[in-house]
Amino acid sequence: MAQWAKIAQIIHVLPSNTVHSLYPPNTFPIEARFYAAEWIENQRWEDYSLTRPELENNARELLDQTRREFQNIAHLLNVVERIKLIQFARLMGNYSSNALQFVVLVRDTLRKERELINSADPSNFTMQVQSYNNKDITFLEHKVSELMNLRQATHQHQEELNWERQNLETIEKKIREKGDPEDIKKSVIVKQHILKLEYDIDQLITRRARCLDSCVSDLQNCQRDYLGSLQEWKYSQHKAVIGFPFDSNLLPLQMWSEQLLGINERLRQEYMLVGTPNPACKLQLENLLHSLIDSSLVVEKQPPQVIKTQSKFSTTVRCLLGEKVMPGKPVVIKAQIVNELQAKNLGNLHSDTVAELINNQSILEKHPGNKTTCATFRNMSVRKIKRADRKGSESVTEEKFAILFSTEITYVGCDTSYQIQMISLPVVITVHGSQDSNALATILWDCAFARPDRVPFAVPDSVSWREMCQTLNCKFTSEVNTQHNLDKFNQHFLAQKIFDKPDFSGDFSEMMVSWAQFNKEVLPGRSFTFWQWFEGVTELSKKHLRPYWSEGLIFGFIGKHHLHMILAERPNGTFLLRFSDSEIGGITIAYVSACETGGQKVQNIQPFSKKDLEIRSLADRIRDINEILYLYPNVGKDEAFGKFYTGPLVPPSDGYLPATLHTKVGPEATAVPPLFSINPVTPIITDPEPILDLPDLDPLYQDFDEFVLSVPPDGATMDMLED
Repeated sequence: MAQWAKIAQIIHVLPSNTVHSLYPPNTFPIEARFYAAEWIENQRWEDYSLTRPELENNARELLDQTRREFQNIAHLLNVVERIKLIQFARLMGNYSSNALQFVVLVRDTLRKERELINSADPSNFTMQVQSYNNKDITFLEHKVSELMNLRQATHQHQEELNWERQNLETIEKKIREKGDPEDIKKSVIVKQHILKLEYDIDQLITRRARCLDSCVSDLQNCQRDYLGSLQEWKYSQHKAVIGFPFDSNLLPLQMWSEQLLGINERLRQEYMLVGTPNPACKLQLENLLHSLIDSSLVVEKQPPQVIKTQSKFSTTVRCLLGEKVMPGKPVVIKAQIVNELQAKNLGNLHSDTVAELINNQSILEKHPGNKTTCATFRNMSVRKIKRADRKGSESVTEEKFAILFSTEITYVGCDTSYQIQMISLPVVITVHGSQDSNALATILWDCAFARPDRVPFAVPDSVSWREMCQTLNCKFTSEVNTQHNLDKFNQHFLAQKIFDKPDFSGDFSEMMVSWAQFNKEVLPGRSFTFWQWFEGVTELSKKHLRPYWSEGLIFGFIGKHHLHMILAERPNGTFLLRFSDSEIGGITIAYVSACETGGQKVQNIQPFSKKDLEIRSLADRIRDINEILYLYPNVGKDEAFGKFYTGPLVPPSDGYLPATLHTKVGPEATAVPPLFSINPVTPIITDPEPILDLPDLDPLYQDFDEFVLSVPPDGATMDMLED
């Protein structure tokens, strides 16, 4: 069933009309394709064609085999699925006079599946489907079928025993009345048969009890594997926030869970039909059922992990037992915000609300096209937030919350309804955009270093540099959307920076990085933390530097000491691009130039910020600067950056002459009036009125927006303003 395993991974992203046309409900429903996947893929459908009517008899034989296979599979399923498959097997009888048509239908379906698989994005195919251990499930279903056969055999033997006992009574009555020797011989034979039947029944009962125990034990093992795979999926979803690879496809897990519920239902039915009760077996089945149902809700699409009050956001909850949801009464899922203490005590959740959450209810709806059952919250918003008392220097951006989803669901085959709860990944709630960077730091630390089996929302106070370095690399490459990783030089410089050891050349991998070093304490001689600086570089690279970084044109993270070492004795005009370590979100050009004394020196051009690169691209700025010639180690700048240069300006149709900006460095730059300086001088406007009233200002600069600067009171912080 290798082909079905692949199509199952992409079916959730296919349009519903595509799925419907691929598996028409009245001719070849998706249930038939799913349950008989292995058998279907082992048949020779490609041998048949409508242009070969001489194969009609062979096609009819294949049709009959297919019908029998569906009927055999149907007896292994729960009542609802059994009825569906039996109905389809009956519908197949309509093809008896034209079996070739049905065989070609299946052939074409398999062909279309292969076309969809070949045209799909390869990234959709991951190892996630391997967690769905179909062999174990199939083996377990066969054992359950064996258990049912033992019950039926016991029942048949018991009926035969009852008949023989009645027959013996009749014979013995005749013996008493007539004493016929033939009747005496018959009675002996019947008594021997009765003894054999009683022995066989005892053996069947013993085998049946052992088989039931074995089935329950295997179900427990299979469900343990399922829950482990589900936990791995959730953990991978958590790690994906920082850029780790993640397969979001839940269909294999959904199929797995639905089969487990069906097997549990059949085993509970078999238990009720057992003559000798086994309380331990009953309790085990009930516990397995509760555990499976408790895990049936999954937050498929997590809410944003930094949520600003008064802002809309969305999230999606999926029910992995969706096909088993009892029809009739709609299932309403409610959402509420919980703090860390409440998340640790969901079973004893008190009534205190920590936030006012609007649009916090949604209906669980089935989507037959992609076989999902989801509740989507499209316009939720946090109106107010009640924060806990902070400890010491703890900031509001270090406080974590979560969204708790709860509902009451009744499943097919279950006698009662179940109260189910599920919480989202941790979120940080802010009131102002200036808090985003620190909030993201809290989330990154949580997503990167939380353990799979943690108590909400526990994280270590410190981690090894090896773990931190891996996290920074994943975050940077995923945000920038590049395959070019941070190299060993970049990583070493980052370690030197966070540990404040610029002269250390040893191995940092096992040194411990604390949360305070990451985003609590400002870097020496700076006004910002390590994370704030790193995030600024990431944002700059994401928006303006991705093509340069991806092609290895940016050296990136490098200290000045290392910089002077590698540029030593290089020809004048040799340059490299590095991220500024003194400003947030800046990139600078370091280059070799001649000294007045005849030697060489390394010069650093004032860093270009995001605003600078929005005005003129990095490649064009490099072209402008005559002092730089060779990208380190010895590549001509036009060869390295030529394909990124902006082409010649096309004269506008309105008669104006085209105009552009150019970057100047050194003495030439100081000759430019401050108003028009791009780099390295940044203009300081102390009195805006004369600038706005300049009558001869070039039309290019006459369209100014109104600037409004809002300054908090002296000594105020954002935390104080929020409070």
